[in-house]
Amino acid sequence: QLVESGGGLVQPGGSLRLSCVAPRDLNRIYILAWYRQAPGKQRELVASITGGENTNYADDVRGRFTISRDNHKNTMNLQMNNLKPEDTALYYCNSKNYPWDWGQGTLVTVSS
Repeated sequence: QLVESGGGLVQPGGSLRLSCVAPRDLNRIYILAWYRQAPGKQRELVASITGGENTNYADDVRGRFTISRDNHKNTMNLQMNNLKPEDTALYYCNSKNYPWDWGQGTLVTVSS
């Protein structure tokens, strides 16, 4: 099961680092991704990273968020800087191309 952590309450402009432990050995075949779901909205893709560490970001987080992966530790991370209130959401990790069962997510709240 995917296990996300690192969420919390942060003021606008602050930073958080989310972590995710995958349920099995991470092979380069997996495209890993972070998603988020804000209240009343559909889950959306935030960032993704290929086995070759090519990254892609949603327009509204590009330049503020950085996705990374460590295949040896079966983990992936999302460094979030300059957070905005509109980043408030439940954040999930998963494989984009071979998805596993969703984890519980980790809640990020950006508020003053």
